[in-house]
Amino acid sequence: MRAVDVIRKKRDGGAVSVEEIQWLVDAHTRGEVGDDQMAAFAMAVYFKGMNAAELAALTEAMMRSGNVIDLSDVPGKKIDKHSTGGVGDKVSICLAPLVAVCGVRVPMMSGRGLGHTGGTLDKLSAIPGFSSQLDDERFRELVETHGFALIGQTDSLAPADKKLYALRDVTATVESIPLISASILSKKLAEGIDGLVLDVKAGSGAFMKSLDDARNLAKTMVSVGEKMGRSVRALITNMDQVLGVAVGNANELWEAFDVLKGEGPADLVQLTLELGAEMLLMGGVADSLEDGRTRLTRAMKDGRGLERLRRLVEAQGGDPKALDDRTVMPMAEHRFELAATSAGFVGGFDVEGIGRAAMLLGAGRARIQDSIDTGVGLEMRVRIGDPVEVGQPLCLGTYNDEARRLQATAALEAAIRIQEQPEAPLPLIRERV
Repeated sequence: MRAVDVIRKKRDGGAVSVEEIQWLVDAHTRGEVGDDQMAAFAMAVYFKGMNAAELAALTEAMMRSGNVIDLSDVPGKKIDKHSTGGVGDKVSICLAPLVAVCGVRVPMMSGRGLGHTGGTLDKLSAIPGFSSQLDDERFRELVETHGFALIGQTDSLAPADKKLYALRDVTATVESIPLISASILSKKLAEGIDGLVLDVKAGSGAFMKSLDDARNLAKTMVSVGEKMGRSVRALITNMDQVLGVAVGNANELWEAFDVLKGEGPADLVQLTLELGAEMLLMGGVADSLEDGRTRLTRAMKDGRGLERLRRLVEAQGGDPKALDDRTVMPMAEHRFELAATSAGFVGGFDVEGIGRAAMLLGAGRARIQDSIDTGVGLEMRVRIGDPVEVGQPLCLGTYNDEARRLQATAALEAAIRIQEQPEAPLPLIRERV
C-alpha cells in the first residue's frame, strides 16, 4: 500500500477500507509514514468525514497501536468518565473516589490542559509529590487495591493517538468529530474498561460551541463505543458559564475537595452526582439514577469519598495533608479584583475568554511544552442572571507576574457581559444520549 493512495481516496470523498486504515495507522506509528502524509490524511478526514465502519476501524487501529490493559481478573465492573474539556471542570477529582467507594472501579486516565481548557493532571500536580506517570502494572494495582487510579497516558497506551493528536493541534484539525471520537475512545478502551460515561460540553467554553455539534459528537461516540462492545452513555452539559467558581489548578483542587466534604458549588455537586449515577447504573450497583445519586450523596456526607482519595494520593506519592490544609499546595503571592463598571444583570460570558485569561496568568499553556504556575487562578463571583452594582466584584484573581495580570485583566473585561434586563441561564444538563 501507499499512503498517497489512501490520502487521495479520502480527499476525493471515498470510503477507506479497514485494511487501509490499519496499515496507515500502523505505518505512521512505526515511522514508515511521515507526519506530513498523516497530516494530509487528517485534513482529508476533516473535510470529508468518515462513515461508521471507517471510524470504528480507525478507533480499533489506534487502540491496538500499543498495549491494551487487561483488567478482566479485577472483580467488578470497570467504568470510566471522559469530559470533552471545559473551564473550571474538576469533576474527575471528586467523581472517581465517590464512584469507587460505591463499588464501581474507575481506571481513569486523564490529560493535561491546552489553550483555554484545563487538564486534570495539571490540577493534580499541585499536590506535592503526586505522580501521575505510572506504568501499566502499577495502574492495574491501584485500580484493584483502591478501586480507582488517576494517571496520565502512558507511552505504551494508544501511541498512535499521541502522534496524531500532536499533528492535529498544529494543522487546525482538532475540531473534526471523527478524529475527536477516535482519539478519546482509543485511549479509553485501551484502559480495559467495560463502559464509559461521556460529558460532552456545549457552549462558549467548549470545543463544540453549538448544541447540534455536541449532540453529533455524543451520538458518534456512543455509536462507535457500542460497535466495539462497550456500554457508552453521554450527557450533553452546558459550558456557557464556568463550572463551579474556581479556574486554575490548586484552587480547583480545593473546590473538588470541598465536594468530597459535602460542600462545594451547587452546579459542581450536581454534575458530579449526575455523571456518577450514570456510572453506578452502568456498573450494576445502582437500581436507578435516583438510587445512584443517593449512594453518592451518602459517600460525600460521611467522608468516605474524601478518605478514599486521601489514600490514593498517598499511594501515588502525594502529600495527603493537601486534602485538609490549603497551604500545603502552591499559593500565588498577589491578589487582584475585577469590579463592575456599570449596573445591571450578568447577561453572559465568553467562557473561552475566561479560560484564556487564566492561561495568561500562567494557569494554562498555549503550547504543549509550556510550563504552568499551579498557584495562580481565578474565582468567579457572579453567574448569569445575577444583579450587579457599580464597584461590585465580578472576579477575583491571584497572580505572581504583573505583566501577566494586566493581560489577564484585559481578557476578563471583554469576557463578562452586563445588560439591563435579567436573563435565565440554560440548564446544566442539556440532554442525555
